[in-house]
Amino acid sequence: MHVRTWTGNVTKLVSDPQKKNLFLQRLDEEEHGKPSAEEDDHIQDKDIVECLENGVHFWTDFSKVHYHPQSLYELKGLWMDAQEFDNYGIGRDIFSEALRGEEINDRLRFFVEECDQIQGIQFIVDDSGGFSSVAAEFLENIADEYTNTPVLLYAARGPGPGTTNKNALGRKDSISKALHDAVSFSRLSSFSKLIVPIGLPFLSRSKASTFLCIEDSKAYHCSAVYAAALHSISLPFRMESIGSATDSHYVAGAIDVNGIVQMLAGQARQNMVAILDVAMPAPCLTGEQNKQSVQRGLHSLTPEIAEDVEDFRAIESTTVHGIHHSGGNPASISEVQDSIFASYESALTRPMFSHLSVALCPLPIPLPFPSIFSNLVRERGELLDSPIYGSQSRGSLDVHSIPMAARLRSSNAILPYIETRLGNLRRFGIEKGAPGSEVLRSWGFEKDELQDMGEELSRMVMALDPREESSDSD
Repeated sequence: MHVRTWTGNVTKLVSDPQKKNLFLQRLDEEEHGKPSAEEDDHIQDKDIVECLENGVHFWTDFSKVHYHPQSLYELKGLWMDAQEFDNYGIGRDIFSEALRGEEINDRLRFFVEECDQIQGIQFIVDDSGGFSSVAAEFLENIADEYTNTPVLLYAARGPGPGTTNKNALGRKDSISKALHDAVSFSRLSSFSKLIVPIGLPFLSRSKASTFLCIEDSKAYHCSAVYAAALHSISLPFRMESIGSATDSHYVAGAIDVNGIVQMLAGQARQNMVAILDVAMPAPCLTGEQNKQSVQRGLHSLTPEIAEDVEDFRAIESTTVHGIHHSGGNPASISEVQDSIFASYESALTRPMFSHLSVALCPLPIPLPFPSIFSNLVRERGELLDSPIYGSQSRGSLDVHSIPMAARLRSSNAILPYIETRLGNLRRFGIEKGAPGSEVLRSWGFEKDELQDMGEELSRMVMALDPREESSDSD
């Protein structure tokens, strides 16, 4: 029986699928056993590099990883793009709606059950928008289900219009942005054992980009630096504990997630907010470029920190890999250790405790890696005194690997970051007549909950404030 329920016009909207770029087309060719001729390969590689530099819109444009079917989960039915998904309130309740939370938990459970022993969970979230609240609810479930499993959270963000163009924001948007940052940090930190904020407003202008050519407008560029730093700092988690003298020639200083969390956040000061520093590429051990030690070549990727502060209670964990001598020969594990320890001994100030992990393997630079190295970086990451003629930036066709150094540190240099969020929460959300109180109510926050957030942030500040520490010691 035919039933007509609509008599009006029918409009059909069809969007064309995203066309695969040259890099993804090459991967398809390789997967189906259609390699090109060697000469064509070279030409195609150059074309691929140019295509990626000018045409990356999504992370899938440059990913060559084969993902497990359980690894990816799409938030369907939101009817908005990533730019509109831009504040904490807009992401609230999305995790719990339509069985999404249970489906996501099941995917995590699948991988946890595959582990012989879970050492901890590394969690990366773009905390600049609605995914922050989605992550907070997910983390709350993780804390309930895996009570004794530490969570190491990296709160990462790109420059974005809200950071790079603050002056262009209206007062209402500025208040909303400030409250988002405060609420996001408070909620995410409450379900983590250690949180590491990552993402500079202008990475290209930072000391971390001394030997890099970064375009801040390209997430493709910025994410490569942050990903390289996270790869390096997490390398000790993937090292096996050394049992033989032979193996120790290749790696040293293995530590698991729980170990790093206890080291940085479990000491007397109980500071759970760490700073991430990187040297990319790291300097060699000898020669002109080593006028400064590896440690002094490390610069922060964490925003809003105090520079050149003295903290005698600082704790740090450093990972160095792929370091070589000025002549290009790899430095041994013991040579790197001796150099780092000698730098600590000669330093005017040194941390209260430090841990060092070393590996011989450098960071490989595969084809989809962006062309972000300056013309002072050679094929294996050696640093030159004078630039290479005829090139401004160099990529995977010119630089095949680089030595890296990365460091996580617990220091009172993070105080400005926490104090800013505490101050904004009080000024715009808690105080009587606060201009952002309606915004917070629309996000679902009651006054008692905001008071609890303020008290927790205040405790973080008190734990790190040198004035509080000196009064305690008195």
